[in-house]
Amino acid sequence: MPERFFVETLGCPKNEVDSEKLTGSLLAAGLEPATTLTDADLVVVNTCAFIEAARAESVAVIMEVARRRRRGARLVVTGCLAARAGEELAEALPEVDAVVDVGIPVHLRGARWRPRVERAIPIDFLEAARPRAQAPWAYVKVAEGCDRRCGFCAIPQFRGPQRSRRKDAILAEVDRLGVAEVVLVAQDLASYGRDLGHSDALVGLVEAVAERVARVRLLYLYPSALDVRLIETIVATRVPYFDLSLQHVARPVLRRMRRFGSGDVFLDRIDKIRALAPEAALRSSFILGYPGETEDDHDALLDFLKAAELDWAGFFAYSEEDGTYAAGLGDKTPPALALERLRECAGLQDAITARRRRALVGVTTEVLIDEVGVGRSHREAPEIDGVIHVPRGGVPGSLRRVRIEAAVGTDLEGCFVDAGSAGRRREAHAVARA
Repeated sequence: MPERFFVETLGCPKNEVDSEKLTGSLLAAGLEPATTLTDADLVVVNTCAFIEAARAESVAVIMEVARRRRRGARLVVTGCLAARAGEELAEALPEVDAVVDVGIPVHLRGARWRPRVERAIPIDFLEAARPRAQAPWAYVKVAEGCDRRCGFCAIPQFRGPQRSRRKDAILAEVDRLGVAEVVLVAQDLASYGRDLGHSDALVGLVEAVAERVARVRLLYLYPSALDVRLIETIVATRVPYFDLSLQHVARPVLRRMRRFGSGDVFLDRIDKIRALAPEAALRSSFILGYPGETEDDHDALLDFLKAAELDWAGFFAYSEEDGTYAAGLGDKTPPALALERLRECAGLQDAITARRRRALVGVTTEVLIDEVGVGRSHREAPEIDGVIHVPRGGVPGSLRRVRIEAAVGTDLEGCFVDAGSAGRRREAHAVARA
């Protein structure tokens, strides 16, 4: 009987892509997926290490998996925490059979494999095959690593410089996935192709993907690279969703973050987006308590949130990361104060999000059915934002016209206003999977 495997994934969408490519390598090696963790002969935990809270969660999950795995099952840890602190992790967790760097085919050593740390990378997960998507949407990673040196971020230390994929390889992966919506991701998506000498490669890629699928969505756009041409290209896809990586708006804080912009600059970009697409949805994330952040800086962020009226926003307390520029800065913000500022921003944004969701009641919009009874319009990114609850008659993978009837927290409720297959419905995913 073939070995069975189970993969537990933590962290961002980019990690989810890595796990799918890991799954592809295991399937190609003759292993079979296990239904549950306790049925597996091999359990892999794909970890996150972006901030301290993510590292703590990764360790907690590893320990829980070690406790729950069946007797004799091997436990392998991979991902960002393994890449960043593999030696320390292996020493601290004797329950783990192996700690392997990103891209290691974890099955190669078999049942007798008990190394503590494996560092060589014999395959390129960026270009590895992955299974056909099970949902009507999929993340597609277009580059690995990052060339920016933001003051708070350690990702370049363990993911390396930006390495963009060839456009034809990305499009081939899109074709194989058979989905209605593709979500393009990278550490610095807006810089896609620059390491290959193509300054506007993202525009061409988005246009090409949009010719293949009903929807293309972009996550993690650095604001300085969001020019008018890219904005127009995104709007033309009929998915005007802008995930802007802002992090803060006070110019002194952004300078210490080694980041571009200011509140006024960002508001100008947002105004340009809404002028082209009034129905556009905007998301961002912000760090509270960065070294040197003052009350005036915090007030500037609050004022920005009120003026920008983003649809969605995430807030994170600053986490000091070894080897980063910010780790050497003085004037640290007390953690309790950072948390207080975070809660104030989150409370303000929650009210804005709720108001913007309520304003959609009565609006008719196109919804991709993700699963029976649940869908998303262009305003909701998968696994991140709210959803739209719809009647159970919608076929997963189809696009339906829906009138919004109620807002319940971040979610919406709606009814179909088209005639199914006779209306504007598209069986993009259903046809692709047939």
